[in-house]
Amino acid sequence: MADHETTVTGQRNKRVIHEGPKNHYLTFALSIILTLLAFVAVSAGFSPTFTIVFIVTLAFVQALFQLVVWMHLKDRGHTHPIWGLVLGFTVALTCIAMAVWWIWW
Repeated sequence: MADHETTVTGQRNKRVIHEGPKNHYLTFALSIILTLLAFVAVSAGFSPTFTIVFIVTLAFVQALFQLVVWMHLKDRGHTHPIWGLVLGFTVALTCIAMAVWWIWW
């Protein structure tokens, strides 16, 4: 589908460009491929350390695709959700680090 423009009502000379479903299809296909790669890594019999690091890396990349395309974080005007995600990630890492520190030391 071709890109097309529509005028936002209530705002003068403001245009919004709709990309169509092409990026959604591409991201869905990439998510399926990354999931299949995770299954292949487990069934191939690699070392457990490599398999865990590989799967976590694939999960991080897939989550990034999901956030950018499905949650529209690539679009303008989404700085508040991005800062919310960064803050949430920082708090989660801090909680995990404190739990590990509390349990092990």
